[in-house]
Amino acid sequence: MIFNTNTHSATNASRPKQNYISDINSPLIQEDGDNKVLKLRFDVSQYAPEEIVVKTVDQKLLVHAKHEEKSDTKSVYREYNREFLLPKGVNPETIRSSLSKDGVLTVDAPLPAITSGETMIPITHK
Repeated sequence: MIFNTNTHSATNASRPKQNYISDINSPLIQEDGDNKVLKLRFDVSQYAPEEIVVKTVDQKLLVHAKHEEKSDTKSVYREYNREFLLPKGVNPETIRSSLSKDGVLTVDAPLPAITSGETMIPITHK
């Protein structure tokens, strides 16, 4: 019997190389011309615009909203926190947010353009 020990097939070698962003199939990723954009939506309809804060800390996007209401007969306290880990390479200065009239906060973060191609990795000999 002869066994083929070569596991590398010619069809895999001829397939074009992809980068991880072009391989992502997610409803959070949308096309914007030639670029891809991470588009996140948050329902903050129970909060006034001035009660909502969007910021980044390191590679995390933080959405925070807080509402307090006090009267003689009752107190209302509501808080909303969401944390989202941004893909590596997202520039915080390019992130944009907008609030619709019905209280949906949309945050757009352009994803970094990653060039596909071949990179030679040197082999050190010891």
